[in-house]
Amino acid sequence: MARLPAKVSVECPHCGFKQLEYAAARSTLCRQCGKHFVVTPVEAEAKPVAAKDEALAGPSFRQRFEGLWNKPRITSVACYDCGTRQEVTSAATSTICPSCSVHMDLRDYKITGSFSRLIRTHGEVHITSSGDVSSSQVTCRVAIIDGKLRGALHCHERAEFRAPAKIQGKLVAPTVLIGKKANVQFFRQLQVGSIEIRGAMTGEIAAATVVTIRSGGSLDGNVVARSINVEKNGTFTGQLVIGRQKLEQAELLTDLGEPIAPEKKTVPSPAPPLRLPATS
Repeated sequence: MARLPAKVSVECPHCGFKQLEYAAARSTLCRQCGKHFVVTPVEAEAKPVAAKDEALAGPSFRQRFEGLWNKPRITSVACYDCGTRQEVTSAATSTICPSCSVHMDLRDYKITGSFSRLIRTHGEVHITSSGDVSSSQVTCRVAIIDGKLRGALHCHERAEFRAPAKIQGKLVAPTVLIGKKANVQFFRQLQVGSIEIRGAMTGEIAAATVVTIRSGGSLDGNVVARSINVEKNGTFTGQLVIGRQKLEQAELLTDLGEPIAPEKKTVPSPAPPLRLPATS
């Protein structure tokens, strides 16, 4: 049996009607409007072939890189109440502690205006230059402060200040970074593991390890730490206590999750009164 000539789909330029014509045809009449036109194959018919070729060729390097970057990652989080750790995917927004059944928020917060609600998340909190947080307590994994913070801040990894700020609340964090453009004033004593100052800071520091003042940085306030490192062109003004102090350091380590029982002084009890036998 003879093979029939191949046909292609053509579109009328006058009315848009599509019809099948032989591939060898050069012109035809539209079956809808009856007008003559030159045969031009519809380009859409070639798309499945191109898609098939792309599928055979496999994903490009950029597609493979984006797929690797956007792939959900597994992270470990610890419950703020009981300390139990569990693994969660990076795409999760919340979870339940398997030990104490408390709800754990995993979302990141970006604050661009006034905010007064309590924040307690295992994600990142970013207070932008237009943000104003008046919450009584902010608990998070990482905090980046470019705006105003009036309440207490408790970070479980890092707190970073990148703009001028006045902090009226209490700050507790294992690591604190005062950025180069920051001029931060703390009204209460900082309780940190370590702190690095690249800009300007005013306030008292109780550090478990080291206080570092980089070149061009300045610190005005009293410091209690195991060591201090002031680079060339760095400035430190205040009293310095190197070593472990009983009261301040015990309070610091308790807030950082390493409670240390305060030293107890034993006061001897008074001796019982001496009784003499009665004489007749």
